[in-house]
Amino acid sequence: MFSYRHGFHAGNHADVLKHMVLIQLLAYLNQKDAAYMVIDTHAGAGVYQLDSDYASKSGEFETGIARLWGQEDVPDIVADYLQVVHAMNPSGRLRHYPGSPFIAEQRMREQDRLRLFELHSTDIRLLEDNFRKLEAHQAANGIRHHARGKRVMIQRADGFAGLKALLPPPSRRGLVLIDPPYEDKDDYRKVKAAIEDAQRRFATGMYAIWYPVLGRLESQQLPERLKRLAASDWLQVTLSIGAPAEGRGLHSSGMFIINPPWTLEASLQKAMPWLANLLGRDGAGRFQILKGSASVPVKERQE
Repeated sequence: MFSYRHGFHAGNHADVLKHMVLIQLLAYLNQKDAAYMVIDTHAGAGVYQLDSDYASKSGEFETGIARLWGQEDVPDIVADYLQVVHAMNPSGRLRHYPGSPFIAEQRMREQDRLRLFELHSTDIRLLEDNFRKLEAHQAANGIRHHARGKRVMIQRADGFAGLKALLPPPSRRGLVLIDPPYEDKDDYRKVKAAIEDAQRRFATGMYAIWYPVLGRLESQQLPERLKRLAASDWLQVTLSIGAPAEGRGLHSSGMFIINPPWTLEASLQKAMPWLANLLGRDGAGRFQILKGSASVPVKERQE
């Protein structure tokens, strides 16, 4: 059941899109002094080694972060993303890739809280070990906040179920990241149900849902169902690097954000043409940006 390992896919074009958006959501939350909580329902291992057997066999990072590495004069939100990856590779050689838990930990403040869920037996051990190493590094360098303890909590649990007990967060400010593997088509139903329940508990929360763009009906229907569920503003951005190679592999993915920062669309409009051009195969890169609300018709931007 739990065969999915993100190590095969770490740093690919879908991760670039997901993590670039995540960093902007965190930056927006950081504009106010009040504390917030980030909940990651499918945290993974936290850090990935790009020269490991998993990553090197698939080579998927070559479709994403490897193409960005060393680029200069990049759009602002791409630069923010690269800054986080560079921090994990101080030698300048691209060897490690931060997953969403480590990206969040880097950008969150001492007063903020990070809650991580992971079910895979191997990945949960790696996640805990990676955060222990991070805490030791912080302590050795005199960093005041520590990765573990009240600030960061890790649970081996179903993130869909665990989400319910955490909403609303005590500060009434928060971001929920939902990015299951979608290997089981029931994940699409679970995402919809989780968002529906979460908005009843925490309507003002920010929700970021990653999803693959595939031929299967459930994948095509998910964003439309999320639009109907959204109780307020939403924004959808997709990135495609071309047609699937011989009908295999992920070539397109999207992020659906409920209660997005008002600044996010403009930032994406500047970055996505550049990103699609760089990552697209043989000039076939495409993107789409849609936005709307519970009461306002969809506005579309695409290239």
